[in-house]
Parts: sequence; C-alpha cells; structure tokens
Amino acid sequence: MFHSDSALKPTFFEACIILILMIAIMAVSLLGFGANPHIPVLFVIIMLLCYGALKKVAYRTMEQGLVDGAKSGLAAIFIFFFIGILISTFMMSGTIPTMIYYGFELISGQFFYAIVFIVACIIGVAVGSSLTTTATIGVAFIGMAHAMDLSLAITAGAIVSGAFFGDKMSPLSDTTNLASSIMNVDLFEHIKNMAWTTVPAFVISFIIYGVLSPSGKELANSGVGEFQQALIATDLIHWYTLLPVVLLVVFALKKIPAIPTLIIGSVFAIALSYFHHTYSGSQVLTMLFEGYKSTTGVKEIDSLLTRGGISSMFFTISLVILALGMGGLLFKLGIIQVVLQKIEHLFKSVGATITGTAATAIGVNVFIGEQYLSILLPAETFQKQFEKVGLASKNLARTVEDAGTVVNPLIPWSVCGIFITTVLDVSTLEYAPFALFCILSPILTILFGWTGKTLTYLKK
Repeated sequence: MFHSDSALKPTFFEACIILILMIAIMAVSLLGFGANPHIPVLFVIIMLLCYGALKKVAYRTMEQGLVDGAKSGLAAIFIFFFIGILISTFMMSGTIPTMIYYGFELISGQFFYAIVFIVACIIGVAVGSSLTTTATIGVAFIGMAHAMDLSLAITAGAIVSGAFFGDKMSPLSDTTNLASSIMNVDLFEHIKNMAWTTVPAFVISFIIYGVLSPSGKELANSGVGEFQQALIATDLIHWYTLLPVVLLVVFALKKIPAIPTLIIGSVFAIALSYFHHTYSGSQVLTMLFEGYKSTTGVKEIDSLLTRGGISSMFFTISLVILALGMGGLLFKLGIIQVVLQKIEHLFKSVGATITGTAATAIGVNVFIGEQYLSILLPAETFQKQFEKVGLASKNLARTVEDAGTVVNPLIPWSVCGIFITTVLDVSTLEYAPFALFCILSPILTILFGWTGKTLTYLKK
C-alpha cells in the first residue's frame, strides 16, 4: 500500500515512542524556550539518526532518506524564491501600498475582520493559492490593522482562513486537484461535495469575525487619515499599480503555472514602477535580493513597506528543507508506515473511519509538516477501509482536504505555517486560535461522519 521503501520495520511501540519524543522536543523547544523551529527539527533529525544507528541501519541509507525528503520540496522552494521577488516588486511598484491605501477607503472598521475574511476568500478562489493570497492582499491587510492599532493575531487569522478557503474550494488549487485526482473523483463534483462542510464553516467564521470586529468608535482615533497621507507622500499610490494583481488573477484563470505567473507579474510590476520612480539597474537587482527598503523617516511606514526579496525567504527555505528531510528520514526508518498500517485496522464504523482519516491527516501535518503528504498518506491508507464501510471515494477526498489542506497553516513548523509567519510577521501560535475556518473544517467533517449527514454511500 505504501510506495516508499523503508530500511527498517520498527515495532508499533517503538514508532509511538519516537513520535512522542518528537512532540516533546518540538513543544519544549518552541513553547518552553522560544527557540526558532530550525533547532528542534534539527534535534529530531539527530535523534532519528541515532535511532537508526542503534538499529544498525547504514548511514548512507539514512542520508538518502534525508535527501529524498528534501528533494520533494524543491518545487515549493523555487516558488518561495519567486514570491520573495514578487513582494519586493509589488512594493517598489506601489501595488501593495496602493492596496493598503484603497483598503482604508473601502473597509469599514466596524466589520474589519469579517471583511478581511471575505476579501481573502474571493482572492483565494480566484488565484487558487493560499500562499500567494497571503503574500499579496494579506500583507496589505496586516498593514491596515497595524495602522488602526487592531489585533494583528485576529487579522492574520482572518487572512489565513480566507486564503485557505480559496486553496480548498478553487478549481485552480493544486491541493484540490490532487485530492480529486487521487480518489478518481471529478474535480467539480469534489468541490461541490466539499461545500457541505465548507459552507457551514464559512458562515460560522464570518459571524464570529463580525462579532470580534471593533466598533466604529474605536477606530475614530486610529490615525488612519495621517497614515493615508504618509502613504501618499511616498509617491507609490497610483491606480495603475493595481494592474499586477489583475494580471495574477487573469493568469490564474488561464491556468498558467505558478512560477511563470510570478515571474511575469514581477517583471510587469518593475516596469510600472518607472511611471513614478526611476531606479538604476543596480538598485533593482539589490531590491530583488534584499527586498524593498523604505526610507521615508516615518517609523510605521518604513516598517510596513520594508519587505520582500530573495533573502527574506532564506529562513523559510532552510526550515522547509530541514522539515522535509526529517519527513524523509521518518519514512526511510519505517516509522510513519508502521503507525499508519496499525491505525488502518482500528476503525470499522463509518464515523470511526472518517475520524481516523482526519486524525491521520492532522497527524501527518504535525509530525511532517507537509500539506501534500497530509492528503496523500491518509488517502492511500484509508481508501480500502472507506469501501469496506460502504462510503464513496468523494467522502475520502473531502475528509483529507478538511483535515489536511487547511490544518497545515496551524502547525508552527509546517511549510505553510513557516511561510505565513515569515510574510505576515505574526507567529503561528498567535494567529492559529483565530484561524476559525481552519479549525472548524476538521471538526465539521468528523461531526458529519458520526451523524451520517451529507455522506454519499456506494450503491449495493
């Protein structure tokens, strides 16, 4: 059932001990000592290497597991490079500053968090990428919240919820296409079936964000007008600087791959910047690597606009390599396979099977931090079990999306969690309690599993 060859077959007890130690190392390092996530991941890798050595697994074999794991993330790593460039070019062209400026004009402070959620949902569905949505409109909303002195944690939670709503429901999303293709379910049938859990999660989230939003009176003295004037003084605020966002949406609708879209969007943004600024070739190349540096002298503006560049992604990329290497080593030592094979035989009823699938998807996110594996592994593990309890494949596709795709940003050391923290400058532990849509989705899919509602059964 599993296609990854392992060099070892540990006992279930040994595998559980290893996973418990992993959780302990992560929790103590991150929560107890406030360490950067690189350190506990590196500690876990060292622990796994020691375990493999005790079991007399050749070092070259374990090294190959590390390499194979890291290699699986190369596509994402290249996208990170280009997103770093995209952010810096969107700053120098005025795209993100203009979105912030007009956002102040359009958004009512009375329903700020709710509107942030709605707009992020729309952009997420149109673009089909949670990370692109977060890196563009998300950065703009964080800037607005900062200027209004609103909660950055709640704002980031609303951004993440909306972005991952789009990642889950967009026909352009790679995770949505992955889940439907694995289970051999029509893409739009898969999206339609996900609506049974997604729409209630959306409505509940929207209502709560509306309740959490501050009153208009609280925003009256937020200094928004002064902030807008400071933005205008940068000479970056122009209507035409929004054209790169339109280009991204059009390219997404045309199903043009992510990297060409990011490249063309960045080049277009650089060209637009010359309508209001004249940069030398050296300045442009420096900004592409080091990011845009704002030097207005206004602290709030400079801290907001100094962003992007390839170098800003190094933290993210290095952690992604370590995390995926750790996952590859777990597979090479057979730890993940043993646990999943054991879990597969524990769930016999419909409710237990869906719960087991959701728990496995969440577990893969926790232990490996990789969004795609949180879809692939539970789908492989529970496919036959779903057939045994009489459930159609589209139920499995929905469950792994509900508990896999949208849970990844809630894990501090996951690929999405790391990226979002880097881009929004809000830690995962701060925004996670307010990423309501991401929390509600797995809860609802498990609830419907036990009640039997919205499930499709195989014809006898």
